[in-house]
Amino acid sequence: MGFLLLLVALACTLLCSPRAVPRALVVADEAPADDDGDTFFTKVFAAAAQGCTAAFVAAILSAMSEPVVNRLLVKRMTASAALNDVQIADVAKFFLTTFPTNMLKFPVFEVINRAMMFTSLSPGVSGFVSGWLFCTIMLPVTNYRFRKSMGWPIKPELLYQAYIPTVVRDILYGWARGLAGPFLLDLFAPTTFFHKAAVFGLTIWASCILSSPCNEWRGFTLQPPEKKLPFWEYFKPINYARSTGIGSTIMGIALMIGMLVTPYAETAFGYLKEHVAVALSVVALIVALAK
Repeated sequence: MGFLLLLVALACTLLCSPRAVPRALVVADEAPADDDGDTFFTKVFAAAAQGCTAAFVAAILSAMSEPVVNRLLVKRMTASAALNDVQIADVAKFFLTTFPTNMLKFPVFEVINRAMMFTSLSPGVSGFVSGWLFCTIMLPVTNYRFRKSMGWPIKPELLYQAYIPTVVRDILYGWARGLAGPFLLDLFAPTTFFHKAAVFGLTIWASCILSSPCNEWRGFTLQPPEKKLPFWEYFKPINYARSTGIGSTIMGIALMIGMLVTPYAETAFGYLKEHVAVALSVVALIVALAK
């Protein structure tokens, strides 16, 4: 699945005009300059490229940390017990889940978020709509990945499990991102591309923190019925701080790096479009590695 998604992403990018590359250096929460159709598709393409790049970075980080974080969140293990419960082979195997699911989730949210900027909705309302759309579309992917990280069986009837806490979490995240982005840009007034990427990463981190209580609610809901803890036993400030801090930091770093790397990735894709033989060689190499 991950291999097929990688090929699709590569093919879609190669089909895009390289003239779009210079316009792609934008901050994800920056308002659109005009309503021109070409500008809309260029910015949406930039958002998708940024999301894909961030997806790969986050997949590596998540493969190493998410099995531990989910054990802290749902099983309420101690940090040492969670680390001992996860083996290196599990991390390598879980990357085959984090990569393809990230290749779906990250670009989808970035495209939805960017498209909302071309509406007349306020940042808070557009963030609300973005969070609701994203959760409704991607919750089966989220729950599939969660159950894989926990080593639980995948049951189709559970792919929309915990919809209410998850949709509230994603709505709060979208709302917080819509408000925190402009606030932090005004506060820090970044002047370089690196500084803008750092502020963007801080925006993501802050948005994850603000929506984190609903993540606790989701974790409480996802407990196995036979081992379900009462709320006051389940919720412990140290566990909450630990799982929230790690998860928020991963998201912030991944999307910041995604923004920094996107211009180079787009330049590379533009080169591959102009040099078809090289592009075919890259695809052949990916096929060989996948096998």
